[in-house]
Amino acid sequence: MDFWTAIQAVILGVVEGLTEFLPISSTGHQIIVADLLDFTGDRFNAFNIIIQLGAILAVVWEFRGKIFEVVKGLPTQRKAQRFTANLLIAFMPAVVLGVIFADVIHHYLFNPITVATALVVGGVIMLWAERRVHEVHAETVDDITWKDALKVGLAQCLAMIPGTSRSGSTIIGGLLFGLSRKTATEFSFFLAMPTMVGAAVYSGYKYRELFQPADLPVFVIGFVTSFIFAMIAVKGLLKFIASHSYAAFAWYRIAFGLLILATWQFGWIDWAAAKA
Repeated sequence: MDFWTAIQAVILGVVEGLTEFLPISSTGHQIIVADLLDFTGDRFNAFNIIIQLGAILAVVWEFRGKIFEVVKGLPTQRKAQRFTANLLIAFMPAVVLGVIFADVIHHYLFNPITVATALVVGGVIMLWAERRVHEVHAETVDDITWKDALKVGLAQCLAMIPGTSRSGSTIIGGLLFGLSRKTATEFSFFLAMPTMVGAAVYSGYKYRELFQPADLPVFVIGFVTSFIFAMIAVKGLLKFIASHSYAAFAWYRIAFGLLILATWQFGWIDWAAAKA
């Protein structure tokens, strides 16, 4: 592993960690940054699986208390059983649609132009959602009904389009469906656990021939970096939403998306031919 490869691993680990749980699209940022760093193709696909696992481990660690409480109470406590059932209900739409459409979406939509467009459109929708009057009926994750969970799960499927943002889809969907801002955010984190682990296992098995022993140092650097910065992002987001809306993230999405589109339109960067 040369020095430049290590730097690429650190940069992409930072990007994954900071963006995975913010409603700004980690996949979109990874596609753009990886293209700028010329870290693309099969090696990027394998590396991306590893750093996503690093990010999800950060959420597991942050919510370890709730996870332990649910696992401990699952055999006898109705609350724990309902919470688990809601996660499974929310998780299933992504499983079904992901298996059917993942390859097609990856082939046709994983490019910076799609990402930039989705960032702008998603940002506009976030602003609209935040300005609506919120009628809240679920103040905590334990108040979520199976219908709420299904709706959030369907909203999560929109994140199959790169640039949309998995966390953005679930959080804004949660707000529209009657979840409080804190509840929508926390449920998004919990839903990320089975969704991301499932996607990583599926992709890891499908592309298992891409994992080479020589790349282990690169994977370790990316994994650790992603874990550290995901911890920072999760803690920061939970603190931020206590007194702020998601409007700042919406404006960031719009500005970043328009910047990418401008560089393409004026020919400064040839994004049109780029692929992750």
